[in-house]
Amino acid sequence: MNRKKILLIHTGGTISMSEDSSTGAVSTNEKNPLTDKTNELHALADLIVEEPFNLPSPHITVKEMNILKNLIEDHVKRKDVSGVVITHGTDTLEETAYFLDLTVDVQLPVVLTGAMRSSNEIGSDGLYNLISSIRVAMSEEAHYKGVLVVLNDEIHTAKNVTKTHTSNVSTFQSPQYGPIGIVTKRGILFHHMPTKKELYEIKDLNQKVALLKAHAGMDSTLLHAIKELNYDGVVIEALGQGNLPPAAIDGIKEMTAANIPVVIVSRCFNGIAQDVYGYEGGGKHLKELGVIFSNGLNGQKARLKLMIGLANQQTKPEIEKMFGL
Repeated sequence: MNRKKILLIHTGGTISMSEDSSTGAVSTNEKNPLTDKTNELHALADLIVEEPFNLPSPHITVKEMNILKNLIEDHVKRKDVSGVVITHGTDTLEETAYFLDLTVDVQLPVVLTGAMRSSNEIGSDGLYNLISSIRVAMSEEAHYKGVLVVLNDEIHTAKNVTKTHTSNVSTFQSPQYGPIGIVTKRGILFHHMPTKKELYEIKDLNQKVALLKAHAGMDSTLLHAIKELNYDGVVIEALGQGNLPPAAIDGIKEMTAANIPVVIVSRCFNGIAQDVYGYEGGGKHLKELGVIFSNGLNGQKARLKLMIGLANQQTKPEIEKMFGL
């Protein structure tokens, strides 16, 4: 029986950090402690190990995400791997996963994982999550499901998963939808799969897209500032089903008049933003002003999707269609 080859990419994060026993600070090591476990992991599959950078996840930008995209596609073109696993810090893990889901042109399993406890803490979850992820990447059933996120015995889609707790090991959840599979001692079990696959080319990643969170009494000050700072787009986590205070409307009008796309998501983590309410600042009013409504994404993922649309110089109708998927 041929052993599977898995591309294992280390990028940093808590999974590759350790805790200082004297200060309690968790920080990056000169050497990734997971590399010491490579021999144990080789019992599962033949591993091709890459470490393009070693960064805590708040330091990750679209530049690093694009490095990962190119690295994965280079290995897949050489046909030397049957699956990919990426270790990543949890703070921005969902954003990297979603970026790759939208841009990587591969059908084989791509799995991201991380840890909530550093390598030398009691109850460290990093090695277990990594082993689980390698097992998922080796699974034939993991093909054609897009980029996956695996932690705590659960398999989630990149589109739906989000970090829901600051420190709990079960932090990654998929509100409304739940995981699409589970990891057991005996096997990898999928119970449903995504119905759509999106894929976009990347031409450049220099677009500036702001992310704002609506609140009671929000006015137009920040929207005016965003326009003056020459941002290319803005995503707003709006109230409820997609509504804004009336004092924010002048700013919305100024943005849309300047052909700067404004995308609305809900600040609620369940449900979809819709153009329902007809009062000033309500979703129906915003839609009439030219605001784009997103089909269920959270703010951080909608920001990445808008950046990709702008990078491809898509028109407003094309961007609106993107956010309807």
